[in-house]
Amino acid sequence: MNHNRRVEIYDTTLRDGAQAEGVSLSLEDKLLIAESLDRLGIDYIEGGYPLSNPKDEAFFRDVRGRGLKHSTPVAFGMTRRRDLPADQDAGMKALLAADTPVVTVVGKSWDMHVREVLRVSMDENLAMVADSVAFLTGQGREVFYDAEHFFDGLRGNRQYALDTLRAAMEAGATRLVLCDSNGGALPQQVAEAVDIVRAELGDVKLGVHCHNDAGVGVANSLAAVTHGAVQVQGTINGIGERCGNADLTAVIPNLALKYGYTCLREGTLRNLTEVSRFVYEVANLNLRENQPFVGAAAFAHKGGMHVHAVRRNATTYEHMEPETVGNTRRILVSEVSGVSNIAALAPAEFDIGRDKDAQRKVLEKLTQLESEGYQFEAAEASFNVLIRRILGGRWYRKLWELDHYRCVIFKQDAAEADTEAIVRLTIDGAQEHTVAAGDGPVDSLHKALCSALRPHYRRVDDLHLVDYKVRVVNTQAETAAKVRVVIDWHDARGEAYFGSVGVSENIIEASWLALVDAVEYKLLTELGSDRQQQEPSAR
Repeated sequence: MNHNRRVEIYDTTLRDGAQAEGVSLSLEDKLLIAESLDRLGIDYIEGGYPLSNPKDEAFFRDVRGRGLKHSTPVAFGMTRRRDLPADQDAGMKALLAADTPVVTVVGKSWDMHVREVLRVSMDENLAMVADSVAFLTGQGREVFYDAEHFFDGLRGNRQYALDTLRAAMEAGATRLVLCDSNGGALPQQVAEAVDIVRAELGDVKLGVHCHNDAGVGVANSLAAVTHGAVQVQGTINGIGERCGNADLTAVIPNLALKYGYTCLREGTLRNLTEVSRFVYEVANLNLRENQPFVGAAAFAHKGGMHVHAVRRNATTYEHMEPETVGNTRRILVSEVSGVSNIAALAPAEFDIGRDKDAQRKVLEKLTQLESEGYQFEAAEASFNVLIRRILGGRWYRKLWELDHYRCVIFKQDAAEADTEAIVRLTIDGAQEHTVAAGDGPVDSLHKALCSALRPHYRRVDDLHLVDYKVRVVNTQAETAAKVRVVIDWHDARGEAYFGSVGVSENIIEASWLALVDAVEYKLLTELGSDRQQQEPSAR
């Protein structure tokens, strides 16, 4: 399907998205996200409501110095207050002071809101809309009009809802944006509403702004576009108040790849996954693994039959190429895996693609460990070391013998807890006995282990902890339950990210196991690379 029509993408992550529970963006956060959206090729970036707080006011001042190449910053505000000329309204003045070429003004289109929230007459509300738009356009601003609660208003008082749009249009608004502010509309209702507006108002440029309270924010946005809307408003990752907004990371690829509309700029769609994860990181939110298009699991395959098919033809279980949106295919391993998963996921250096016996041994060990609570889906380092231990020979050698480790935590009522770790190893016949203090037991153990290894393996300090996650495996055992610890690492030397996993009834032991896997993976991989460089014909 190719509609060969351009659809504008209007991002409100910095305003509507910032209203999500648990999200608090600093000024620098907002500026960094704006730069990221610009690289993606977003048409309009709504930076905030300049009258609401000094941070939003400062954003519009500072964003001008960031050199945005593609995106137009937009200031957002409400219509003038009741019984007050627009040129005397503080909100109108703040919108002008933001000095953006485009301004978005939100007004009431639902008669119930006019009566019970604004508590003004129907005519005064229409005047508030018209006066605000006319004042801003008279000052040289392009104005987008957000018709708040439009779909509810259309059902409640069709003629009045249309009159609010007409008032904005006749005052000079260049986009009339139909807002599903409660997020309760359904795709068919949105489609019918767009048809009604186009039939009543003629050749007018419509936008759509959908919330996700009924779980169909993306579907509603697509329905509006297929019926003639030229602009979609939403947020990256769908973050926003209550259940969030329409997720632009799903809206954009659906419009571009499924419907054939022109969105963003040529070649920038492949930045979508990067932008999605950047926003999660800056907003301090957990990634949604199963998020369509950009999630880590969006193109992940676990079942053996699926993996076998994907290795022959990826379209058997993938609706598109993951690289199109900057994502990657992942083959997962677990107790439901087949040997196809093992063959596909095992690093090529091990060359077990045709070694059925090796594949079977790996799968058997994997199944046993997963029955004990392990998961290797996010633990590439542990999976790599598992294969090395099974293959043995030149692929694995013990880098040290552990004599013991110990953690000591000292806590007094008024003071912070002090943690100290002791590690004693034997490395190539040499005794290493180290003590290190750190911020908690994991940090202390990591420092003590690295201190012991450093004289023998200088690159151990390139390994840095990025994230640490704990999950109870068997909750029925209550406080005696096993825990699974997954640690994410960054290898500064190789600019690589990977995970490791450990399981135990003791959280310190589980952490130690994950720590050891990461260090062994780091050192064995580099020792193998060094050996190959010295002996290019070794294989």
